[in-house]
Amino acid sequence: VQLVESGGGLVQPGGSLRLSCAASGFTFSSVAMTWYRQVPGKARAWVATIDHTGGVTSYRDSVRGRFTISRDNAENRVYLQMNNLKPEDTAVYLCRAPLDIDYWGQGVAVNVSA
Repeated sequence: VQLVESGGGLVQPGGSLRLSCAASGFTFSSVAMTWYRQVPGKARAWVATIDHTGGVTSYRDSVRGRFTISRDNAENRVYLQMNNLKPEDTAVYLCRAPLDIDYWGQGVAVNVSA
């Protein structure tokens, strides 16, 4: 199993980024996928989840209306479109696949700063 995130970077407040997580080694289309984020010194925090079909999504309150999780089961990718970014969104973002055990990507850094 491998999860590889990409798309992070430095962006000004109010800007947008699109994160991508490329998955391999399992039947991607059968698994709900989740994005988390982590700030140094704090526990990982759940951001958003999408079910295996892409038809059901859920978000933490602080990102609802600004972030959109989506997936492409043909490409084995899950995405996180982040709009109207705020400094408090600064974190390392990781994707998670809940299989027999939890698998995590290495994470991608997002820095929202003027």
